[in-house]
Amino acid sequence: MDKIVEQTLLYDFYSELLTKKQKKIYEDYFMNDLSLAEISEQEGISRQGVYDSIKRTTKLLGNYEEKLGLVKKFDKNTQRVNQIYKYTHSLINESELDQKELQDIKAIQEIVETMLQEM
Repeated sequence: MDKIVEQTLLYDFYSELLTKKQKKIYEDYFMNDLSLAEISEQEGISRQGVYDSIKRTTKLLGNYEEKLGLVKKFDKNTQRVNQIYKYTHSLINESELDQKELQDIKAIQEIVETMLQEM
């Protein structure tokens, strides 16, 4: 998984466990693509202070993931839902189904599509 994507997912899942200052610096660096110097100027702290905050927050988010595993579970569930979608799509296109079976599979597919959009 790309580092930026991974960091963004970790932040999405665990940001509420961070302080306001940690959130601000982390968002500015990873989401707003600001440099250490730009963040340093905004926050009134040294570049080293910004760097240390980013490193600590990154480690903290990693520790939360190690203990709780929410991002890993989310990724696995997304893969499984995608698999279900592919199977239902394949069944609709390749099988000779009666009307009831086709309706049921299409209903499952609609539920899966909704789940994927909400993920």
